[in-house]
Amino acid sequence: MSITKPSLPKGTRDFSPQEMVKRNYIFDTIKTVFKKYGYAEIQTPSMENLATLTGKYGDEGDKLIFKILNSGDFLGKVDEQLLATKNSQLATSKISEKALRYDLTVPFARYVVMHQNDIAFPFKRFQVQPVWRADRPQKGRYREFYQCDADVVGSPSLLNEAEFVLIYHEALSNLGLKDFSIKINNRKILSGIAEMIGKPELIVDMTVAIDKLDKIGLDGVSKELLERGFTESDIEQLKPVILLDGSNVEKIESLKKVLANSAIGLKGIEEIETVFNYVSKLATHNPQPTTQLELDITLARGLNYYTGCIFEVKTNEVAMGSIGGGGRYDDLTGMFGLKDLTGVGISFGADRIYDVLEELNLFPETAAQGTQVLISNFDEAAELYALPVLQQLRTAGIATELYPSATKLKKQLGYADSKNIPFVVLIGAEEMQNGLLTLKDMKSGEQQQLDVASIIEKLT
Repeated sequence: MSITKPSLPKGTRDFSPQEMVKRNYIFDTIKTVFKKYGYAEIQTPSMENLATLTGKYGDEGDKLIFKILNSGDFLGKVDEQLLATKNSQLATSKISEKALRYDLTVPFARYVVMHQNDIAFPFKRFQVQPVWRADRPQKGRYREFYQCDADVVGSPSLLNEAEFVLIYHEALSNLGLKDFSIKINNRKILSGIAEMIGKPELIVDMTVAIDKLDKIGLDGVSKELLERGFTESDIEQLKPVILLDGSNVEKIESLKKVLANSAIGLKGIEEIETVFNYVSKLATHNPQPTTQLELDITLARGLNYYTGCIFEVKTNEVAMGSIGGGGRYDDLTGMFGLKDLTGVGISFGADRIYDVLEELNLFPETAAQGTQVLISNFDEAAELYALPVLQQLRTAGIATELYPSATKLKKQLGYADSKNIPFVVLIGAEEMQNGLLTLKDMKSGEQQQLDVASIIEKLT
């Protein structure tokens, strides 16, 4: 029998126990905040029917969907003439009826439509699950990665947007981040700007270009706008908007003047003002979310998708792309026949947040710690004596291991070190005789003689 060399598919990775503890720390922190704001967790299958996913992400997105071959003799039922064409695009639907989910949004829309008679609207859900994309793997880009989403559907209220600002603030603050910006814009404002210069049909081209302002500068944006069908005159009109600065209030006042003749633009400004007012009221006892919220006209993520407010979160403590984003969408469920159901959602970039916390050394010691106590094992008598002690500590909620076989103490302490176990309980003949166990602090080296009750009191 040939031996297969172990390997991973490109774009995937293993997570060590230490990494999993840290990842779960991030997920648990975010989930706790979601629940506090009334969001309930759901899960959807890793695979969906291919027809559910196809056509929802554009032509480029469709190419990145991982298809699953039908089980059994999947080629046997395919027309030979079709096979002879060697056209994989045409053959796919005949040999593959299922696919791995590309994101959590389309499965969520499918879930809402299928369960519309069982759920109460507005429906607030969060979901933390992996997704798969047949992308070209590179640094920071994987074919399997987790998304961490929260959405509310069935409510047009801008209070939802304001609460998402607070959710971002609270979750990221709880993770130890101090300096981050929650950027906000509105699709209607961008539509108003395109309308103002008489190019409403080029709104996507306009926003794709101005979205790159921080990467290529004003000259680069101007050059790209010219290539996309705008004139020098258009660009002169756009410059004051693109380079909008000042406080949020000053930016809004400037936009009101620029977009005075655009009904849709003024509607977008009104929505932004409403969100700011809600955030201000909600943050009366902690004004920080108000100071972190920044109106950014160059923000244009997912423009074909979003219809109202758009969010993006960036940390200012390390060089990193966005660590979160989202926005308001109308008719999310229309693709499955349930029309006019508005919604708004946000996502946390858990992998990027992990890298930020690692770089800033913000993971608490407990996030790298699994087992709290190791009980030594010197011989059969000590092992038998240790068993009830082991269960007493576990019953008290202390993660405890008994070294599984009698061996030299040096090896057992080395095991505790390798697993970052902070305490070792030593049980020898003397300890068994007087009932006082030796508790060794692995960090300081300090040793104390304590009974089990005292050890539990010290460690809980």
